[in-house]
Amino acid sequence: MKNTLKAIAAFYCDGFREMRLGRTLWALILIKLFVMFCILKCFFFPSFLKGKTETEKEQYVGGQLIDRGTNHLLNH
Repeated sequence: MKNTLKAIAAFYCDGFREMRLGRTLWALILIKLFVMFCILKCFFFPSFLKGKTETEKEQYVGGQLIDRGTNHLLNH
């Protein structure tokens, strides 16, 4: 079992070490993920609950859920 895991790890390490185009593609993937989760989050997903107490957070979220539930029922 231990030898099998070592062989699998060596296989992947050798594969990543030898690839050229793959490194470029992985770099592009990591850059895109960084942009999607770090940069765009700041602009499109503002924190509505920042700086509020736990009670205020509970009231805000509860109100949003009730409003959406009521609107959903009225539209159907």
